[in-house]
Amino acid sequence: MQQPLTEEKVFKDPVHNYIHVQDVVIWRLINTPEFQRLRRIRQLGTSYLTFHGAEHSRFSHSLGVYEITRRIISQFERGEYSDWPKEEKLVTLCAALLHDVGHGPFSHSIEEAFGMNHEDWTCRIILGDTEINTVLRQVEPGFPEKVAAVISKTYDKPIVVNLVTSPLDADRMDYLLRDAYQTGVNYGTIDLDRILRLLRPHKGRIVVKDSGMHAVEDYLMSRYQMYWQIYFHPVTRSSEIILRLIFRRAKELMDQGYTFGFLLDPLPDLIRGDLTVSQYLLLDESLIQTVFNLWKKEEDPVLSDLCSRFIDRRLYKYVQIDSMDMGMIDELRNALAKAGLHPEYDLEIDFPTDLPYDVFRKDGSTENQILLLDREGGIREISEVSDIVRSISGIHRGKYHLYYPQNKLEQIRDTLPPDVQKLFVK
Repeated sequence: MQQPLTEEKVFKDPVHNYIHVQDVVIWRLINTPEFQRLRRIRQLGTSYLTFHGAEHSRFSHSLGVYEITRRIISQFERGEYSDWPKEEKLVTLCAALLHDVGHGPFSHSIEEAFGMNHEDWTCRIILGDTEINTVLRQVEPGFPEKVAAVISKTYDKPIVVNLVTSPLDADRMDYLLRDAYQTGVNYGTIDLDRILRLLRPHKGRIVVKDSGMHAVEDYLMSRYQMYWQIYFHPVTRSSEIILRLIFRRAKELMDQGYTFGFLLDPLPDLIRGDLTVSQYLLLDESLIQTVFNLWKKEEDPVLSDLCSRFIDRRLYKYVQIDSMDMGMIDELRNALAKAGLHPEYDLEIDFPTDLPYDVFRKDGSTENQILLLDREGGIREISEVSDIVRSISGIHRGKYHLYYPQNKLEQIRDTLPPDVQKLFVK
C-alpha cells in the first residue's frame, strides 16, 4: 500500500532543480545503507581522470531517474489515461530509484574486469537479506519480487519496464543531462520537458506523439555524440584499460600463491569471483583506491607500476590505427618481449563500438523501438518517419586504438623493426 509522507521531502538538484519525495517507502529506501552506498560510486567510472568535473555519483543519478519517472507518472495521472495502470505507480517508482543499486566501484569498468552484471547484483540486493528488502516487504510480502522483475525486464506489464528500461527511458534521459552538465559539454542537452509532455501510455507501451519527433531526434543525436565525445573518450578508455589490467594481474598473482603486502577484505573473494551480497556491499571506490594506493609499493613490478599509473594518472598513450593487422600486432608483441617488456600488459588494443539506435526489425518485434503516435491513433517506428534517425540506425561505429606505456616504449623504440615503429608515429 502506498503511504504518502506527512510532509513532502525535497532534494536540491543541479539538473532537475528539485527532486520531490512524496511516499514513505521511497524515503525509507533512500535512507537504507545499500542506497547510501551509491554516494561512494561515481556515475562515470574513471571519466573523472579525463573530465575533472565528472565526480557525480550513482546516488544523484538514481534520484534523477526516480524524479523523471515520477513526473511522467504524474502527467499520466493528470491526463487520466486509461492505458496507464495506476496500481503500478509504487513498483515503478521503486524500480526507477533502485535500478542502479547493484553497481560496483568504477561501474562498468569493474563489470568488464570480473564478468559481472550490475542488474544481477541489483536483483540480489533487492531480494537478499538487506534493509532494502525489509522496506519493500513492508509494502506487501511479494513486493521485492515485483521490483526485481522490473529490473530484470520480466515483469508482466511491459509498460512499467518501458519507463525504466527502453530506448527512451528515464535512465537514459537523466544520465545524458547529468553527464553533460558535470563534464561541461553541450552534447547531452536535450529538451526534457517537451519529451515528457508528449509521452503517452498506449496499448501496453510508452509511445511519443508524432509532434515530438524532432525532440526525440535531438535526444538520439545527443546520445550518439555523448558516447563518442565522453563515454568512449580515448583517455577514459586508457584509464579503464589500466583498471582492468590491475585486476587481471592481481588475479594472476593470487592464482600463483603470491603473498600481497596489503589486501583488504573482500578483495580476495572479489578476485576469486565468490562474493556474497553482504561482501559486495562493502565495495566502494574509497576501498579500491586505498588498496591501489598501497599496491604502488607491492614487490611485483607489474602490479606496482599499473597502480602507480592509475593513482597518479600516468595513463597509457594511444595511437589510432585504421585497420587491424594481427600479423603486425604479433610482430610488435614479440619485439616488446625481446626488449624485456611484458607484451600482455604493455600493449592493449581497444575497439569501442556503439549502436546509437537499432530498429530491431529482424523478428518484427517493437519491444525495443521508439514508437510515434499520430492523430488517428496509428503507430509508426521512428526511423520510418525520420531521415535523421534512419541515417544512424543499425550503425556499429568504431575505431582501433593501440595503447602503450610511452616511457617504456621510448626506451626500446630503436630496437623495433621500422614497420613496427611506424605504428607509433602520430
